[in-house]
Amino acid sequence: MAKNPKILSIVLAGGEGTRLMPLTRDRAKPAVPFGGVFRLIDFPLSNLVNSGYMQTVVLTQYKSHSLDRHISTVWRFSPLLGNYVSPVPAQQRLGKHWYLGSADAIYQTINIIEDVQPDIVVIVGADHVYRMDFQQMVQQHIESGAEFTVAGIRQPISQSNQFGVIEVDPDHPNMIKSFQEKPQTTTGLPDDPNSILASMGNYVANTDALFAALSLDEKIWAATSRRISRHATRPASTISIPTRFREPHRPTTPTGVTWAR
Repeated sequence: MAKNPKILSIVLAGGEGTRLMPLTRDRAKPAVPFGGVFRLIDFPLSNLVNSGYMQTVVLTQYKSHSLDRHISTVWRFSPLLGNYVSPVPAQQRLGKHWYLGSADAIYQTINIIEDVQPDIVVIVGADHVYRMDFQQMVQQHIESGAEFTVAGIRQPISQSNQFGVIEVDPDHPNMIKSFQEKPQTTTGLPDDPNSILASMGNYVANTDALFAALSLDEKIWAATSRRISRHATRPASTISIPTRFREPHRPTTPTGVTWAR
């Protein structure tokens, strides 16, 4: 890993926000106003900019006009320095279907990552209200030697059914053992049985490992879909991995985990 790795930030802003109706009747969830003149997406964008990450793409999908307008008028940087916040609409590049989730959104925009050729990709959600220094997370990611790092925050175990829960390895508390989506019951943390580690939806990944994982995920999904039905809702598709990312995938360190308190 280079001493000063090249970073590309991706903000996942395709959320429909049905639980926030009627606030999301005419806009995407990340475009919901907050505190008068601000929008929810201003929080992750502010976090990224204040962390020093000035090359960001925002993946949009549902009712994105007001979100696109807000980004283009508020988040403007000098092109002379190569800095930008660029909204990217869903383009159906790999078939006649929209984004089917966070991983699929990244998979469908691999061409953008390949154009930038970053060493590390920072992936964050667009609808959370929080303050976070992503530079600290990236530094921890590099020092740990992990290929993927997930940000988490401690929550009472009684609220496990409200979050994606990160189960850590008892022998290596900074490593992920498994991930559970809103479980009714789960195991507490080794140092605090009454608490869990809830995923914040923020990730740091080495680019080559990210490409390999997305390619493998797509192959597994396509194979499963063909077995279930030839009329699967998600068409099977393939994508070429850029040359610089075709080296054999040899993970040397288990997946890392970091959390904000």
